[in-house]
Amino acid sequence: MSDSLARVEAEVRSCTKCRLYKSAQCGVPGEGPARARIMVVGQAPGAEEDKSGRPFVGRSGKFLVTTLQKLGLSRKDVFMTSVVKHFPPKNRVPRADEISACFPYLERQLLLVAPRTVVLLGNVALRALHHHPLLKNKNVILTVHPSAAMRFPAMRKKFEADMMRLKRVISGMS
Repeated sequence: MSDSLARVEAEVRSCTKCRLYKSAQCGVPGEGPARARIMVVGQAPGAEEDKSGRPFVGRSGKFLVTTLQKLGLSRKDVFMTSVVKHFPPKNRVPRADEISACFPYLERQLLLVAPRTVVLLGNVALRALHHHPLLKNKNVILTVHPSAAMRFPAMRKKFEADMMRLKRVISGMS
């Protein structure tokens, strides 16, 4: 049977490969166009994402979406996902075994969506994907997580500069 985003979604929603499913309300597979030109990869779902089952709907997600809108993009233009697919308790950083358990889902999403540009938000996404063979020949934007950009002025400036770089990259993709 061929792979599909719907299949990945179903597997994530029923996943029990690591301890996170025990405390999370649901798996959050990601969402967006099946052939999005841009994929945004964050760390893990937060509390709001855990409640809704949708990525980037909490405070930092709203900040990210507002930033994307300033670039002329909407949620419908971008595939949004995270390295880890269940909410870590107390919003802690995902552990190595949790990342390893979820990583095959992210690899499949990258293969299926085949974005031309991948935006890695924060250290977890950076460590998980930087120099990964699936990112070869793709535009890769590394930046801070929106939650850090919201809290620290210096990180906000970096985030804004990186988003301007994204704007230049997508302008050249048209």
